[in-house]
Amino acid sequence: MIKVLDYPMRIGGEACPAATGEWIDTAYPFTRKTWARIPRGTAVDAAAAVGAAVQAFERPDWAGLTPSARGKLLHRLADLFEARAEEFARLEVMDNGKRITEMLGQMRRIPDWYRYFAGLADKVEGAVLSNENQAVLNITRPAPLGVVVCITPWNSPLLLAAYKLAPALAAGCTVVLKPSEFTSVSSVVFADLFAEAGFPPGVVNVVTGYGDEIGAALVSDPRIAKVSFTGGDVGGRAVYKLAAEHFHEVALELGGKSPNIVFPDADLDNAANGVLAGIFAATGQTCIAGSRLLVHRDIHDDLVERIVSKSKGIRMGDPLDAATQMAPVATEAQYQKILEYIDIAKAEGATCVLGGKAGQGAECGDGLFIEPTIFTGVTNDMRIAREEVFGPILSVIPFDSEDEAITIANDTDYGLAAGLWTQDLSRAVRLSERLKTGTVWVNIYRAVSYTSPFGGIKQSGIGRENGKKAIEEFFAPKSIWFNTAPTVANPFEMT
Repeated sequence: MIKVLDYPMRIGGEACPAATGEWIDTAYPFTRKTWARIPRGTAVDAAAAVGAAVQAFERPDWAGLTPSARGKLLHRLADLFEARAEEFARLEVMDNGKRITEMLGQMRRIPDWYRYFAGLADKVEGAVLSNENQAVLNITRPAPLGVVVCITPWNSPLLLAAYKLAPALAAGCTVVLKPSEFTSVSSVVFADLFAEAGFPPGVVNVVTGYGDEIGAALVSDPRIAKVSFTGGDVGGRAVYKLAAEHFHEVALELGGKSPNIVFPDADLDNAANGVLAGIFAATGQTCIAGSRLLVHRDIHDDLVERIVSKSKGIRMGDPLDAATQMAPVATEAQYQKILEYIDIAKAEGATCVLGGKAGQGAECGDGLFIEPTIFTGVTNDMRIAREEVFGPILSVIPFDSEDEAITIANDTDYGLAAGLWTQDLSRAVRLSERLKTGTVWVNIYRAVSYTSPFGGIKQSGIGRENGKKAIEEFFAPKSIWFNTAPTVANPFEMT
């Protein structure tokens, strides 16, 4: 018998149930059994969280801190998180079903985000500007925006929260974090570390519930300054429209249909491994999944054979078992969606050369497993090639020339990432310039860092996270003018 634990929201430094007293069950994807409950927050809870963040932003115990002092708090937070990385990894596995080895890797890297932006906190500077009037001094100073609403998805809750919280807090903003209703536990537990690190109450608040019930209320609140959202393009579009009503600043990191492009001169074993990492790692549940494999016709059959051979050995199983190589899908709805797309691909005429069904072996238990699935004979006008599936499904599309590869790669509503596999440096440079994406990887895939800007174009979103300029996204430069002349002229006296 599993003991189901309740995980309240954190508002103003206090643990809070929903104002209605209602709860949402959270199931472990490997067993489909409830192991936790989170509050079903509503507009009342959203208003309370924003109110706490507004008060914290204006209080001297936060607003009066120097940038260096904010950096020290972030360093303490990183140390506390690092000491509990294994605990947070296990919570995320229980929430989203990802492999424990993957989540441990993420949790051990997350402190780096907070330390990086802790170091940047006192590096953002204003300027003295020249102007045509020598008697007037004009300076600029960076001013924190205010309250930021951060909305994260279910695939990597704490890592993607770090993308947002680290620069926002370094800049001096206060935050209301709303994680996915499917994966909220790790975020509410994480919230307790802020008080332990010395952050004043209300600087970071975590609320839980459904997007249309509490998320919409947060985005619509006129007291906030910015919304930072990571999720699907449908949700991003809804957030964008709501935020526009109050002219909130918005950053959106949305979906992708990223091409992994392989040329005949590539090391095919390396390319095959990169393709596997791009689509089957994380069970394909990542916005940067290399879900379209564009392969030169001369090596098509050879590369597909290598990928199929390597994929047959992928071990599905309990995500808490370190030997497991592919874990279940995170939610029941996503599981059904992936199966529907497999049927769609077959109906469109694609050839399934591997997988194509739910995982049903003893090692899968009652989990939400989908076998690693590969389709050949795909054309770029098929739905399987155009729509984000967010699962372990690879669409293989042949090409004959560089121009054709780029045309296919760019013929998409998305523009988040792309991979190039070639030993020709001039080709790599040339084509990386022509690919319409926010990130291009050459002979590698899925590399990310707190030092490197990340984001997309087209329906993959707007704005960038990570890197030096990310902190600037949470400031509004203030222009200040000083008159140094001894007198001010009467505007109605002509001289």
